[in-house]
Amino acid sequence: MSERVTVDMWFDPLCPWAWITSRWLLEVEQVRDVDIRFRVMSLSVLNEGRELSEQYQELLRTGWGPVRICIAVEQRYGPDAVRKLYTALGTRIHLGQEKLAPELFTAALADVGLDPALADVAEGTGYDEALRASHEAGMRPVGTDVGTPVIHAPGPDGDPVAFFGPVITPAPKGEAAGRLWDGVLLVAGTPGFYELKRSRDRDPIFD
Repeated sequence: MSERVTVDMWFDPLCPWAWITSRWLLEVEQVRDVDIRFRVMSLSVLNEGRELSEQYQELLRTGWGPVRICIAVEQRYGPDAVRKLYTALGTRIHLGQEKLAPELFTAALADVGLDPALADVAEGTGYDEALRASHEAGMRPVGTDVGTPVIHAPGPDGDPVAFFGPVITPAPKGEAAGRLWDGVLLVAGTPGFYELKRSRDRDPIFD
């Protein structure tokens, strides 16, 4: 049997495409020898100083809260708790279409048995240094021309590879998820390969 390896995915709870990719990776975990570890990046950090629409700027202003909470949970409880919290947040944000607000944060923390008082860190800057460090660790190998999801994994030859994507909808299930993983890893591990893309023709599908 192959030895299991750890694959890191950097996420911002705001992003519906990252949410779908994360659900795909959980499927991959069941059919390939990988363990998924979810780590925090921030679209709010990524887009600082950029010319953006007022609507997107407002979204990014509210986006500081959930990533600060995720970092606080990581520091207090570790990566397994981040994984659970991401599922709770994503379920409420993307499936439930709940508004980003203190009530959502408190409920998501309670959903997975974490201290609801951690919702208070959403309004402070005490975890911003750690947040920026986590963001930088995820984005450094792929640059700032991309967003989330970002994945770091051992490549086919064992050397580390990092890439943005895949952006998919809906998330493949079972062996279909495994086949996509095999292909993505092969492409990402090819020296000099940078981009494979086509225009999106559908909205996110969360089934």
